[in-house]
Amino acid sequence: MQQDQQQDAMKEATSQQPAKKQKNELVEWLKALLIALILVVLIRWLLFKPFIVQGPSMEPNFISGQKLIVNQVLYDIRKPERGEVIVFHVPAEGRDFIKRVIAVEGDTVKVEGDKVLVNGEPVNEAYIQEAIDQAHAENRLYNNTDFPNSFVTEGVVPEGHLFVMGDNRSNSTDSRMIGYVPYGDIIGRADVIFWPIRDIGLVNH
Repeated sequence: MQQDQQQDAMKEATSQQPAKKQKNELVEWLKALLIALILVVLIRWLLFKPFIVQGPSMEPNFISGQKLIVNQVLYDIRKPERGEVIVFHVPAEGRDFIKRVIAVEGDTVKVEGDKVLVNGEPVNEAYIQEAIDQAHAENRLYNNTDFPNSFVTEGVVPEGHLFVMGDNRSNSTDSRMIGYVPYGDIIGRADVIFWPIRDIGLVNH
């Protein structure tokens, strides 16, 4: 009799083990999913940010409607460099812009027609050279706004600021009109185009 009771107890304990094991596995899965969700949110909001290109100011390299991934931590490690494509906030406009860094703090900038000079040296702008050549073939300038000008009269980039321009020089509101960009307004560097699918790739800086 006692032996039967012991066997029944063992059977009951054995039958409870799979249920307990399944419950533990479910809890572990829920924990893993929660951690993954938290990581996605942290990565999404703290490290990287999506950005949608609006308007033609960065053509031909970026087209309106393209979606980009912006690296928000790079400039916590180092300062922006010439040639990099950045996204920054413009308080006066109440929105974010995407432009290319042409000069950094301490640089002297001069723009005359399609000639861009930084510290007296011409900037090699291979990223728009084809567009410039096409404009010249049509007997016109690619750029119609020189610098310094009546909007911004000082040609030396102040400390803690950048001089930026859009790749579409005759159709871009940039440092030639809005002035130098403070580091504090920079959101990050545009690193990846992820939409549309045909344009997926790394940004050429």
